Amino acid sequence: MAKKQDIRASIRKALADDDAIHNTSANDSFGQVLDRARIGRRGFLKGSSSLAAASMLGMGLAFLGDSVKRQGQAAKAASGLTLSFKPVAKNIADTLTVPEGYTAKVLLATGDPLKSNVTPYKNDGTDNDFDVRAGDHHDGLHYFGLRQDGNGWDPSNSDRALLCINHEVCEDLGFVHPNGPTDYGPESTAARPPIEIDKEVAAHGVSVVEIARQGTTYQINRDSQYNRRITAASVFEISGPARRNPMMATAFSPSGEQTRGTLNNCGHGYTPWGTYLSGEENWAGYFHRREEDSVLNAKELASFKRYGVSNDTSGRYNWSRAGASDNIDLYRRWDASKTGSSADQDFRNVANTFGWVVEIDPFNPNATPKKRTALGRMAHEGAWSARVVAGQPLVFYMGDDARNEYIYKFVSAAKWDPRDASGGIAAGDKYLDAGTLYVAKFNDDGTGEWLPLTLNNPNIANDANYAFADEADVLINARLAADAAGATKMDRPEWGGVNPGNGEVYFTLTNSVSSSSGRGVKTPLDAANPRYYADAKEDETAQGNVNGHIIRWRESNSNPAAATFNWDVYLFGSQADAGSDINLSGLTNENDFSSPDGIWFSESVPGLLWIQTDDGYYTDATNCMMLAALPGSVGDGTEKMVANKTVPLNANADQMVKTYVGQSASPTVLRRFLVGPRDCEITGITESPDGRAIFVNIQHPGENSKSPTDPTQFTSHWPDGGNARPRSATVMITRNDGGIIAS
Repeated sequence: MAKKQDIRASIRKALADDDAIHNTSANDSFGQVLDRARIGRRGFLKGSSSLAAASMLGMGLAFLGDSVKRQGQAAKAASGLTLSFKPVAKNIADTLTVPEGYTAKVLLATGDPLKSNVTPYKNDGTDNDFDVRAGDHHDGLHYFGLRQDGNGWDPSNSDRALLCINHEVCEDLGFVHPNGPTDYGPESTAARPPIEIDKEVAAHGVSVVEIARQGTTYQINRDSQYNRRITAASVFEISGPARRNPMMATAFSPSGEQTRGTLNNCGHGYTPWGTYLSGEENWAGYFHRREEDSVLNAKELASFKRYGVSNDTSGRYNWSRAGASDNIDLYRRWDASKTGSSADQDFRNVANTFGWVVEIDPFNPNATPKKRTALGRMAHEGAWSARVVAGQPLVFYMGDDARNEYIYKFVSAAKWDPRDASGGIAAGDKYLDAGTLYVAKFNDDGTGEWLPLTLNNPNIANDANYAFADEADVLINARLAADAAGATKMDRPEWGGVNPGNGEVYFTLTNSVSSSSGRGVKTPLDAANPRYYADAKEDETAQGNVNGHIIRWRESNSNPAAATFNWDVYLFGSQADAGSDINLSGLTNENDFSSPDGIWFSESVPGLLWIQTDDGYYTDATNCMMLAALPGSVGDGTEKMVANKTVPLNANADQMVKTYVGQSASPTVLRRFLVGPRDCEITGITESPDGRAIFVNIQHPGENSKSPTDPTQFTSHWPDGGNARPRSATVMITRNDGGIIAS
């Protein structure tokens, strides 16, 4: 039995590798915009009075972003919506705090049974049947209304539904094992008991579970035919341009038509035909690979390096080393080394079968889930649909969640036919297997453009760093293609959301923090990522874009398939008492936040936006939280010059960067709705169609616990209390008077 702190240290190394910068391209975030954006200290002092005057004259008016006129309007929601609840105060209590007049109740926690014949979860590590239990680390989720007769999708039904819930990882400290896990982690070469591996593999993936309204709340229907798990061992079809490509061939599927498992399912999305989309995020750290780089050809090596699959690791959980077992699929498939004479005899290509958006049909348990390769391979957070219009292409927006990575969109070749709304996963073959993948370039004048990732783009076809063989190669190595295209490096693009009222797109940029490689340290500042500062917490100091921000854009002519757009920064995260060059959005104690992650627009309450945090930099003052917002539109604020102090990449001199900031965030239009228990992340939100219940995921409470077995070393006991091991959970929140949430 390994020492648990050694395991935790090893896993932390793996997590650090997941968040490492693997983008070494020459894209300097706005193409060499630094020289244009930089103003020296003398220039700042000289221009400050003019800037102040311009700010006063421009307050509340439309403004010019260099050559582009930006039409702004004050924030107001449809039908005069206001936020009616009293803001929740920041706190570090080990509880879930919601506003007065609201009730939160746990619906489904880690290990809870999905079937009525499964025993209640003991939460002592002795239950091994996670293929019939809720997985771990609940993340994205979606409510699919179920027809009253139980046969198919009814988007308007608030009484009966299927919930699809992502399970990102299995808690690293090993709460699911009786005494924690045996020795594992990227540095370990020890064999592991298959029973432990099987449990961890099954704790990953997605849960599908039926719920039914009982009075003002909901209960799980454990006798439902729909309840099931999709795990890291489930069979998936490879669909789209990369299907049958030689780079997808493995010993499990020599033809490259299938793979097994989905990993690190983070954000989500859904389609207009009623299927669930789930993003495979930090999958690269799961694979064993111990071999000399010299055994690879130049393209293989470039791909591994760009996606962060190193050559000196046993993988996050050491799943490929299952004791005496040599099962070619279940265990050896986690080894990405060249061990056979050809790709159909080993799993050298297995990493190419991960990093996709997966599609699951919640209403058809017999339908094999599919990995939609036309949407590109990356550390997918999720996929979010633009407004759907008959006769027009479908558009999905996606973020690659790592520092210095990119924002993408997919435009379908097929135009939407409403008759396909009941087509199930077969409709995905029509709309998600053919189209064009684009990557975003944010210009420093407040405009942007979508760069096509195809061989028709000469920057990709003639790339000197990687010779793309075909369109499938472009999608399998979408990061390399985006580098060649000249995309803008962003500060960890995570969740996206599309305002159903005006079609504008919002994306969270969680943060970019590192003493060696964060924003302003290794990556230049630019208009869309304009902040560098140092923030002290206890005995540590974070450097870079510490608290993150939320960017948004309006597609030209409000056409989601357009090639250009206008953008601004909706909100900058900050603590309320930070200086004005950090707290650019004017946050107050009622709404200050750090590290925005989840973001989601209500469909039943037009104009209502939810923002969730996954933070490690403001947690001395508050646990992670969720806020309700009433956003305006792109251009409702002003142009600002951000004064950054002693920027390392600017020779430790001060640096001014111009950006575009949305209107100030008063508590009238932004306020804190809940605060989670200790060491948790707030992630994933969905709602009943009538807006009277929301469902929110609380992920990894007690993440910083020091022992998996000693309750005195747990940092949280939520949700069970007492001396219980902490568990992730889906909670439902309702108003005590039965009213609509937040309004």
